[in-house]
Amino acid sequence: MPLSIRPAAECRYDAVSLGEVMLRLDPGEGRIRTARQFRAWEGGGEYNVARGLRRAFGLRTGIVTALADNEVGRLVEDLILTGGVDTSFLRWLPYDGIGRQVRNGLNFTERGFGVRGAVGVSDRGHTAASQLAPDDVDWDHLFGDLGVRWLHTGGIYAALSATAADTVIAAVTAAKRHGTIVSYDLNYRPSLWRATGGTARAQQVNREIARHVDVMIGNEEDFTAALGFEVEGVDADLAELDVAGFARMIDRVAAEYPNFGVIATTLRTVRTATVNDWGAIAWSADSGLVRATHRDGLEILDRVGGGDSFASGLIAGLLDGEPLATAVEWGAAHGALAMTTPGDTSMATRAEVLKLAGGGGARVDR
Repeated sequence: MPLSIRPAAECRYDAVSLGEVMLRLDPGEGRIRTARQFRAWEGGGEYNVARGLRRAFGLRTGIVTALADNEVGRLVEDLILTGGVDTSFLRWLPYDGIGRQVRNGLNFTERGFGVRGAVGVSDRGHTAASQLAPDDVDWDHLFGDLGVRWLHTGGIYAALSATAADTVIAAVTAAKRHGTIVSYDLNYRPSLWRATGGTARAQQVNREIARHVDVMIGNEEDFTAALGFEVEGVDADLAELDVAGFARMIDRVAAEYPNFGVIATTLRTVRTATVNDWGAIAWSADSGLVRATHRDGLEILDRVGGGDSFASGLIAGLLDGEPLATAVEWGAAHGALAMTTPGDTSMATRAEVLKLAGGGGARVDR
């Protein structure tokens, strides 16, 4: 099913993300447990996509989220503004002075190196974004009066609370009512679902949301744990078998969800924390299965956010009217570039993405 994307002239926003924005505290090359200083970034699975679309591709993006109104929240806001993402739909909740009722999410993240893998320690209970309720946002004003070409959200945000899941459903149903394309990254995280019903609850929530999705993003684990589709005969260490397994699964996924216009996934084989094999594949009914350039032995500085940058590159290509084969190349290239710099979010430019997607290398630009 081809995507019918609203014209840019009819919309204030090219893309809006719904999700939580946390303060990432990064010990650099060191460990959380021995750190004496941290570098501050902002990040969140859904937000990273909006920021990448704004900074790397120059698109008009916004974020629907909530923050507790204290100095940490204002720091996160300042980081969002630096990234160029519109905060008109950022909801401020009053802070009680101690965080009993509402607080801002923190994410301590080690990059890892060699045989030491990356480590993430989230501190996000009772956060403002997790308490965002369906009626807290005037969805018809956002998608109807103002106009949005593309909504992106995902399974990380949907897992934060019952109200977060309800808010996602309200957002995607309103988006579809106004002709906005919806993309969703399944982004299954066992730790987020453990206290609220585990895999069974994840599948219940995600299967309901999936009925409203045009572009579904996720790897084999995501489709298995979050939607209940088993992938048989796949060795996760072999990209060629990943492609075969994904292709076999697509027929079942597309049959159950004929609303999916595009299905996409990254392909990652972790050799070490700093060397991964990296690629991506995507499917549409018109294009069939298409595959991006596979980069064996990709050197990585910080892997966090690589999948989000893949999503933003893919979305940018589709918003630009490129065929799926080109869009998936943009996504894979953008994800690869994003992992060469620190922080969750992309520091790449559109020109760099197109150069790498077109076969360019790492020779010095002078």
